[in-house]
Amino acid sequence: MAPEVAKEAEKMAGVKILSKAHVKPGKPIGRRECQLVTFDLPYIAFSYNQKLLIYKGGESDFEGVVERLKDGLGVVLEEFYQLAGKLGKDEDGVFRVEYDDDMNGVEVAAAKAEGIEVADLAVEEGTDKLKELVPYNGILNVEGLRRPLLAVQITKLKDGLALGCAFNHAILDGTSTWHFMGSWAEACNGALSVSAPPFLDRTKARNTRVKLNLPMPSEHSNGDAASPPPGPPLRERVFKFPESAIDKIKSKVNDSNPGPKPFSTFQALSSHVWRAVTRARGLKPEDITVFCVFADCRKRVEPPMPESYFGNLIQAVFTGTAAGLLGAHPPEFGAGMIQQAIGAHDAKAIDARNAEWEASPKIFQWKDAGVNCVAVGSSPRFQVYDVDFGFGKPEIVRSGSNNRFDGMVYLYQGKSGGRSIDVEISLDAGAMENLEKDEEFLMEEVVA
Repeated sequence: MAPEVAKEAEKMAGVKILSKAHVKPGKPIGRRECQLVTFDLPYIAFSYNQKLLIYKGGESDFEGVVERLKDGLGVVLEEFYQLAGKLGKDEDGVFRVEYDDDMNGVEVAAAKAEGIEVADLAVEEGTDKLKELVPYNGILNVEGLRRPLLAVQITKLKDGLALGCAFNHAILDGTSTWHFMGSWAEACNGALSVSAPPFLDRTKARNTRVKLNLPMPSEHSNGDAASPPPGPPLRERVFKFPESAIDKIKSKVNDSNPGPKPFSTFQALSSHVWRAVTRARGLKPEDITVFCVFADCRKRVEPPMPESYFGNLIQAVFTGTAAGLLGAHPPEFGAGMIQQAIGAHDAKAIDARNAEWEASPKIFQWKDAGVNCVAVGSSPRFQVYDVDFGFGKPEIVRSGSNNRFDGMVYLYQGKSGGRSIDVEISLDAGAMENLEKDEEFLMEEVVA
């Protein structure tokens, strides 16, 4: 092992758990139950959804920061109490979220890794070295039957803090995740109540009762059951697209747009990424490649649901074509396919998908995303860099190692704000090496 590699490994091995506690809502809630619905259930065999926020500063009063975060958590859980509960089943075997005042609540761990600096994490391309900063690696959502639905780890770094959160993906999506995070930050800054309370009755979006029979992982499982089948080694990399690059990508597809409707930033950037990943994989012209986006359906369902709807209200939207066609045509070809697929996913299509699933329930697995897939999750609309608990805005926002596969893409608001976007990609190591050399993808402006 090279000396510098050994030094980095020694640094990251220094994460030590100092204490564990549980946080409940700050006032009695009583017994509450809420059925999981068709939008939630396909994700029951995903792993917990992990988010990692890195902050500069705050380490000098680490114990005070931990108490502030716990106090704020107690306030915000008065409205978001489902996160302090557990999964359960009713008498018919239908999954639900259950909360009672005698439950443990949210798991909160305090840790230290004083050999690690914020700068060490800023340049880290993969997620392996970040694993120890986020709880519940490899833990399946179904384990929420016996585990907390939210686990938090606050780690003291040499010159900052790491806040790692693991959310049970069976009970909430990205919109709800960042709604909660923003509300938690408000409470830590002195708010006595949540400014935008969550809409908790998920049966208003769908009320079909579906029974699922799932085996529970072993009581002593270390999470291996949630790991994908062995395959080629993956690499993760963040590509930072500044406003200038985003504007060029969007202008290029719209200057040659054959349709009446302009392409959105998402559609233009997605086409750019899809085409580049397809080139990097070296696919044959006849090989099929699939694009998938987990689309927010709050405004698509009938009746529409409020932005504050708490739960999963997403569906996977697919399109695909031959690799040769995607590469031979200009970027607006891919953007047009994405635009058409998203536009067609209206209330009627959503209902049809739900009815089909309810007639023959299938637990979603990553291989279901499609062959040679590029799948996009998260959204640059989420104000992730505005999550300020009172010790500044985050320097870095990353996803954890859970729920990754070859072709998974997470889009985040760029740290510099405005229209900048960070593109976090997981790829086969050989394809990632090709992508890093792709001048058309990098445009001389993208920071990798």
